[in-house]
Amino acid sequence: MRLTVNGRDVIEGGDDLSVAALVERVTEARRGVAVAVNGTVVPRSTWATVPLTDGDRVEVLTAAQGG
Repeated sequence: MRLTVNGRDVIEGGDDLSVAALVERVTEARRGVAVAVNGTVVPRSTWATVPLTDGDRVEVLTAAQGG
């Protein structure tokens, strides 16, 4: 499966990748993470049940502190 994650082309094996599984692969953060798939924000409560499909554009954003 080919995905675009944070603007980069990524090839992931298998066709049963969920948003939750992808988030675990791309960030160690467990809080302050937001995900959008094809421009639509995906609520955290649905990450485990939202499948990704070939060609999806995914943005995984993490909150940062500082000033």
